[in-house]
Amino acid sequence: MNRTSTPTRTRILTAAALALTTAGLLFAGPLSPPAGPVTSTYKTLTEVEPRIAINATNTPGDADSLFKIRQPGSYYLTGNITGVINKHGIELDASGVTLDLNGFELRGIPDTLDGINVSAFDGVNIAVRNGSLRSWGDCGVDYDDNFGHPPAFSLTDLNAASNGRHGFSTPSGTRVAHCTSLENAGNGFYTLSNSSFVACIARLNGLDGFGTNTNCTFSDCTASSNTNRGFYTGVGSTLTNCTASGNASGFASITSIYNACSAADNTANGFDVAAAGTLNACNAHNNGGIGIDVSSRANVIACSANNNTGIGIRAASGTRISGCTVSGNLGVGIQVSGDCLVRDNNLWDNGGATVTFANIRATSTDNHIEGNRCSNAPIGIDVAGAGNIIIKNTCSDNTTNWVIAANNIYGPIVDRRIPAPLASTPAVNGNAAASTLGSTDPNANFSY
Repeated sequence: MNRTSTPTRTRILTAAALALTTAGLLFAGPLSPPAGPVTSTYKTLTEVEPRIAINATNTPGDADSLFKIRQPGSYYLTGNITGVINKHGIELDASGVTLDLNGFELRGIPDTLDGINVSAFDGVNIAVRNGSLRSWGDCGVDYDDNFGHPPAFSLTDLNAASNGRHGFSTPSGTRVAHCTSLENAGNGFYTLSNSSFVACIARLNGLDGFGTNTNCTFSDCTASSNTNRGFYTGVGSTLTNCTASGNASGFASITSIYNACSAADNTANGFDVAAAGTLNACNAHNNGGIGIDVSSRANVIACSANNNTGIGIRAASGTRISGCTVSGNLGVGIQVSGDCLVRDNNLWDNGGATVTFANIRATSTDNHIEGNRCSNAPIGIDVAGAGNIIIKNTCSDNTTNWVIAANNIYGPIVDRRIPAPLASTPAVNGNAAASTLGSTDPNANFSY
């Protein structure tokens, strides 16, 4: 019979007692509370959500509003809002307000007022974002008046649809980003001066897509299928990477700058720019009127005007047109009046079947027409006025290559067509060849 020795049994009992003691320590925890009063470790609701909910308690309305914000702060919606006759959805009557619609919709009914109305006299530092405004009797967002100073008003990630007047009506100094205005009875966006628009869309509105005043900027905005103009801008405005399609007219402005903008499929003109506008790398395609129509002292640089029903590019006095591609227009390709520079443009297939239409036509005096390529039109270059200079141009395959009135200055017009002398030129296979131009005059014009 085997027996465990006494020392061994003692060690086993001691180890078991130690294990039980340790287990007790693991599960029991400290028995004495910390010094001082016992306090909660949880955060308050204000600490978790440091904003003010829009509701009847926090923001009670008045005679013309469902809810009214009367103090500065950060406010948010907790659900959708349905309008009531003769009332705004939310009225802002304070500066320093941020209103987050939190993805919810303010939906009006007939005979309501604005979805959001800013009534604060000279209100500043107001921001509205992230939600939708639909079917209000007046505007989706309306802040027309700010008499004292720029308000620092911003609209971000908002949609306004089917409202009775404008989608968004805002004062000077407004910033609008990533907003959409659809099927409103008035303008999609209507604002005063010194405002900016980034990545906004205006579609199917009853007046202009964007109707603005002076010194506004637009980037990556789109206006389509609006009843009137896609964009209307005032003096000193700049538009970059914007598109106007399917409107009555695409872009209309006074002394504005366009960079890489496109006008296509508009009923009337693609671009209609008054008084010293500038177009850089813009495109006018398939419009029902003139592709690009500019007034005096304008610049049209590296643009294209193709397949328009009217003239491709038309300019009044003192305009520069250079580096442009103009083709397939049923009217004249490029038409200028007086004091214009028309240089290094590529034109073909303009004029349709009208025998008096040309790739280039100058109607008055003191124009400089140089280095242009003109082909496949009823007339290549037509200079109707006197006192112009015509040098270094080429014309080919036009019904009549040149029509130039008396009393103009032009380089020799060299006929290189078959069967003119030297028309049959040898092939070249090597490092040198004799000239086949038929002229050494650096200002010669060529028919070929």
